[in-house]
Amino acid sequence: MKILTGNDLKSGDVVWWTGYDWSRHVSDAAPVHDGATDVIAREIARRTVSDAYIVDAEKTDAGVLPVHIKEKIRATGPTVRVDLKLAPPDPAAGNWVI
Repeated sequence: MKILTGNDLKSGDVVWWTGYDWSRHVSDAAPVHDGATDVIAREIARRTVSDAYIVDAEKTDAGVLPVHIKEKIRATGPTVRVDLKLAPPDPAAGNWVI
């Protein structure tokens, strides 16, 4: 499956496309299909998000998770200081990253 990610233009936070808006939590991400590039163009034009792009993800029991390690890190926050991590709805999120 494919999902969209980018950075919130106001805060710089990593955000994930929910199908109608952006969320800071990857578990809220909705799969995108053929219209993904149209969504990216529209959202960049609206100046809500920057650097949006399509990433590979998988549906798990814990919800939607990115496949690539880079996106897993972006979804949870810094790996060097646990106290700065994003507190996602999934308490096991810290186990996503090696």
